[in-house]
Amino acid sequence: MNKLISLFLILMMAVQIMRPLNLPGLKRRQDFWKLAVAAFVIWTVTILIRP
Repeated sequence: MNKLISLFLILMMAVQIMRPLNLPGLKRRQDFWKLAVAAFVIWTVTILIRP
């Protein structure tokens, strides 16, 4: 599951660089770093809640 989430977020970052997603907060190509921060937070949470 963690690999699937990471692949999805990497694909979203690549798409954001090529063509902006036009979601709130993701209007410019330079906003791909926000997706990287979100990915880091998601990975941290999944590591912390793992048994």
